[in-house]
Amino acid sequence: MTKWTPQHEAPEPLEGPVVATITGGTIVWFVLFLVQLPFYGWFEDHGHLWWVWTCLAGAGLGLIGIWYVRGRDAAIKRAAAERETVPAE
Repeated sequence: MTKWTPQHEAPEPLEGPVVATITGGTIVWFVLFLVQLPFYGWFEDHGHLWWVWTCLAGAGLGLIGIWYVRGRDAAIKRAAAERETVPAE
C-alpha cells in the first residue's frame, strides 16, 4: 500500500461562495422540476417519472443545504470575530 500513499502535504481546502453555489444549484433543480411538470404524462407513459421526482428531491435537499451552509458560514464569521476580540496573552 505504500506505493499509493501520497508523499506530499494535502493542500488547504478552497473556500468560495458556498451559500451562493448551493442556492444556485437549488434553483436549478427547482426550475428543472417546473419545466418537466407540463410533460408529466409523457414521463409517466415512458417510464421516466423518476426524473420529475429526482428534480423535486434535489430542490428539497438543496433547501436543507442552504440552511446548513448559512449556519456554517455564520459560525465561521462568529469564530473569526471572537478571535479578533480576544486579547493576545
